[in-house]
Amino acid sequence: MKKIIPIFFAADENYVPFLGVNLVSMKKYASPEYEYKIHVLYTGELAENAEKIKEMQTENVTVEFNDISDKAAQIQSVMRCRDYYTSAIYFRLFIPDLFPQYDKAIYLDCDTVLLDDVAKLYSVDIGRNYIGAVADQAVAAIGPFRDYVKNALDVEAEKYFNSGVIVLNLVELRKIGFYQTFYGILDSYDFTVAPDQDCLNLICKDKVYYYGAEWNRMPTGGADEDMPKLVHYNLAMKPWHYDGVLFEEYFWDYAKQTPFYDFIVAQKKAFTPEMAECDRVGGEKLIALAQSEANNPDNYIRTMRKKADK
Repeated sequence: MKKIIPIFFAADENYVPFLGVNLVSMKKYASPEYEYKIHVLYTGELAENAEKIKEMQTENVTVEFNDISDKAAQIQSVMRCRDYYTSAIYFRLFIPDLFPQYDKAIYLDCDTVLLDDVAKLYSVDIGRNYIGAVADQAVAAIGPFRDYVKNALDVEAEKYFNSGVIVLNLVELRKIGFYQTFYGILDSYDFTVAPDQDCLNLICKDKVYYYGAEWNRMPTGGADEDMPKLVHYNLAMKPWHYDGVLFEEYFWDYAKQTPFYDFIVAQKKAFTPEMAECDRVGGEKLIALAQSEANNPDNYIRTMRKKADK
């Protein structure tokens, strides 16, 4: 019997086409030794896009769509979203409780493509750490973000991880009541910079196994000698919006092999200079927001310390 590699995505109808791009890349490097069991967590309607994804399955790379509308409704009051983010960023917090058959699982954002077998990521022994992840390159490179994670979350910039590519130790997360802990933190403070990612970093602090940057390589800086194993088109760095995005050739090579290629090309054609300006302004506002929270005397970590001192 083949070993199962559980892989989770969270998607709405707009992001299913990009899930399809990842699926092509995953199939390219999938080993016949494993069964890649993909779970797509969603709410609402996915219509014909879900059927197109189903048609992309192979014998050992299969896809199951899991409607978690009822669970998502339970956290509606504490969910915080900004810019283009949706409630899907919170879906991963349900994985430990909803899928008791798994002891370990991978979670990937849809805006990622693989350049190696994802089973290699899964197979690394992360010990009793809660999570395996990659330090966030964007945070480490930008001063206000570094200040924010240090002064608002009490996490060193070099240890603050990106939550778009993570390996979850479901056994250990169940022991700490992951869902209840996550909910409690969300309910205690209005996180406005990166709500889901900040909470994960708070919960998993000092219980993180760090993978090399090649497993969550963002298109920042220049191409280096180290070949990425996974590319993450994070924040506004989307090849379906902009020309000249680092590693865009991989995305388009895979996109051409999906039934969504015409849709993705249309998305790029429809992306206007006004939308690009919104991205630019949004990026500046996010950096300013991070600096403001870093300086805020009532930010999360300072508020928690005040409560502890009472």
